[in-house]
Amino acid sequence: MAFEVTDAIQRDSDIWRGLKAMPKIELHRHLEGSIRLPTLVEVAQQYDIPLPTYDVDVLRPYVQVTREDAPTHQQFLSKFSILRQFFVAEDVIRRVAREVVEDAAADNVRYMELRFTPIALAKCMGFPLVDVMTWVNETVSETAAQLGIKVNLIVAVNRHESVELAEQMMRLAVDFLGRGITAVDLCGNEAGHPANAFTRLFLEAHQAGLGVTIHAGEWAGPENVIYAIQHIKASRIGHGVRSVEDSVALQLARDYGVYFEVCPTSNLQTGVVASVSQHPLIDLRFLDVKLTLNTDDPTVNNTTLTDEYALAVQGLHFPIEYLQQCILNAIQGAFLTPSEKAALEAEFRTAFGGQVL
Repeated sequence: MAFEVTDAIQRDSDIWRGLKAMPKIELHRHLEGSIRLPTLVEVAQQYDIPLPTYDVDVLRPYVQVTREDAPTHQQFLSKFSILRQFFVAEDVIRRVAREVVEDAAADNVRYMELRFTPIALAKCMGFPLVDVMTWVNETVSETAAQLGIKVNLIVAVNRHESVELAEQMMRLAVDFLGRGITAVDLCGNEAGHPANAFTRLFLEAHQAGLGVTIHAGEWAGPENVIYAIQHIKASRIGHGVRSVEDSVALQLARDYGVYFEVCPTSNLQTGVVASVSQHPLIDLRFLDVKLTLNTDDPTVNNTTLTDEYALAVQGLHFPIEYLQQCILNAIQGAFLTPSEKAALEAEFRTAFGGQVL
């Protein structure tokens, strides 16, 4: 039986409402896992995409982790088999990009780094990668400006795909640097797909000025975190929760000031963590690792950033003040210039000073 975030939080509580009102930062959200369910149905009907059902509530278990699912990463990944069929037109890609930003703004996310995998958006219809990147970049920038928030993009490449394809996306990421793209990410199933084949590309991207974050220590062990820090020079680790299994990984993260992008609900749903009470966030907090809280795939995980904050408070019994520290960590770990970080930190410290929860 898989975890659902409502098993541990109360969305009708004063705490939840206070956390929703709190300004927030998201560093780890995937565009492809953030499609609204009504949008799926509307796009399917418009473009004659076959679905098991066109009823939103009945469709939910096909694209979202529910209690009936096995808590494994294989089951989690299976939800994308339907989602990846939807990127059939420019207007669909732009709509999804726009709605992801709208949903973040509605959750009072003030700054977000949204990662997307260009090949996942391009593959269905064979769109040129540069077109896909342009559509996402333009739409995210325009929507964020309209809503008064800031969003930067991270280009993600999959471990299970070819180095040649990754190289194409890396070149484009460098071309878009300073025009919405701020970093690159290595994602996908790390179990059986080591990062070493991509090391050169990420080092070159770093030298070109792109930030580097690597999914590691999630579906495989802490050795991947060690490799990402030592050999790829990652300044952030996506998830990284299995670092608690190895003191070397923890010490490296502390010595190099690496930030962990932790996604608690996702970790529970993919079987990385057996129960809320056993989540490594508890140990990582007391070991003084630089933590940030994130959603991963809001649609697939059926969560929001407010829910993840509530899970930390209501499920893990973290004080509100620690959540504020996680937000300040996110500012310092963000792929922003020093002046941008200083301005953002000043904004958030002012907000925290007046926040009553």
